[in-house]
Amino acid sequence: MEITIIHRQDDVIHFLAEGINVSFANALRRTMLTRVPAMAIDEVLVLENTSVMYDEILAHRMGLVPLVTDLESYNLPQDCDCEGKGCSLCQCTLTLEKEAGSEEVVVYSGDLTSQDPKVTVASDKIPLVKLAQNQRLIIEAYARLGTGLENAKFQPVSTVSYKYVPIVEVEESKCTKCEACVEVCPKKIFKINGDVITTQSTLDCSMCEICVQECEPGAITIGSKNDAFLFKVESTGALSPETIVEKASEILKERVRVALDFAGTL
Repeated sequence: MEITIIHRQDDVIHFLAEGINVSFANALRRTMLTRVPAMAIDEVLVLENTSVMYDEILAHRMGLVPLVTDLESYNLPQDCDCEGKGCSLCQCTLTLEKEAGSEEVVVYSGDLTSQDPKVTVASDKIPLVKLAQNQRLIIEAYARLGTGLENAKFQPVSTVSYKYVPIVEVEESKCTKCEACVEVCPKKIFKINGDVITTQSTLDCSMCEICVQECEPGAITIGSKNDAFLFKVESTGALSPETIVEKASEILKERVRVALDFAGTL
């Protein structure tokens, strides 16, 4: 598999994967969704809550806050020496203490304080609850590593998608230069270059074939490559998109190795 980064911005990466089939592409996508570990709040100890929100709902909202994850410093509970009972190698403590005075106060994710500076909230602008006058919150929360197989809150990605690499061709002998394709194409793939219709940014093509329907039969053909796919990976902020792709590739490789070893024993 050869990977070429097409575009990278903030927590989103677009890359081209070549030399694979659709089964492998889907396996890679599912691995990023369900098997790459990420940190999330899993246990919440509510010491004081005089807000109108129930403890259970507040704990659920806190669990959905993405946390920046340090995979090097923490173990999955099942792989830790404490056997998942909770220790500094598999668990991180976060605290929240907030009190409203004479005015209403909105409690945000940024009000959570972590004992580990490497494990912080990915966004500090996520609202948790609104406190009315003189209401108070004192909470102690425990975050750990997990995977999407266990719960969606552990998924390090918000969206993962892929599509075939489009091939757009213009047959000059059948093209009447009516320019209809230029006008109807929603992705602006076609352009006029002198008296010739040419293509640009063909990777953006959604393969809707509106241009094919508007033009003369055979003037425009749209196909796709069978061994290349365009991926879009959007991170929640828990891990960088590059780390997610690399970790998913390693996990998928190891799973294939184990499967082959098992098949060899049959």
